[in-house]
Amino acid sequence: MTTLRTVLRDATDRLAQAGVDSPEHDARALAVHALGLLRPSDLLLVDSLDADARRAFDDLVERRASRVPLQHLTGSVGFRYIELEVGPGVFVPRPETESVVQWAVDAAKAEGWTAPLMVDLCAGSGTIAFALANEVPGATVHAVERDPDALTWTRRNAAHRVKAGDPEVLLHLGSAQDALPELDGTVDLVASNPPYVATTEAHIPDPEVIDHDPGIALWAGEDGLDVIRLVEQAARRLLKRGGLLVVEHSDRQGVTAPAFFREVGGWAEVADHQDLAGRDRFVTARWTGA
Repeated sequence: MTTLRTVLRDATDRLAQAGVDSPEHDARALAVHALGLLRPSDLLLVDSLDADARRAFDDLVERRASRVPLQHLTGSVGFRYIELEVGPGVFVPRPETESVVQWAVDAAKAEGWTAPLMVDLCAGSGTIAFALANEVPGATVHAVERDPDALTWTRRNAAHRVKAGDPEVLLHLGSAQDALPELDGTVDLVASNPPYVATTEAHIPDPEVIDHDPGIALWAGEDGLDVIRLVEQAARRLLKRGGLLVVEHSDRQGVTAPAFFREVGGWAEVADHQDLAGRDRFVTARWTGA
């Protein structure tokens, strides 16, 4: 038997040496998963690991040290008040997107919407769509994803949430620019976390992103705005006059993304916002109908 404290300390050191950003957090999360526990606080009830548990944990740590995403190893990710299943074939939700959802939730309250119609373009695992359905009372939410592999995960998450009695999200396979023509001019809010990594920035993202997130969820042309342009085209078609748009972008697009919305016209109240880490993260605007 080896004490859990020793095992966690050694695992934290191993992950730190491998360049993992949050080695202690990840070591504890892997221990929770390997031991079949419900939450990190349950580790306080464990004194030591037997040989089988130690082997399982060590294997997870080595895979994490090779920069396999933590969420691929545990099979899920917590996002605001919900839990989502993720794995190979779908983009892993990041904490940065929580600020995007918070803005949308606050905007819905400020607008006084009682039964808003909302659309999540480039939905991936359904991160934004499921969070909005969970947090905006009376909302009808549509999620659009063009990648069949990613939509498999969206459907899996939708099935779990409906089974648990959570609000249903309507899922659609299709591209952002062609999405939901039957809703043209009726939508209150369009939200999106589209691909936004420039093809000239292949050296920037971490190995977890480059090696494991699907390329269709990452790359967006030389300036990283190609898909944002498609989202803008869809939003001006879908939104009712006065409707709102919120689009995530990279921390290197805090000037270029809002500038694009100002240049194309038809948008008022264009503003850029920072995430909780103080980095430029998303642009918002109101459709004027012009």
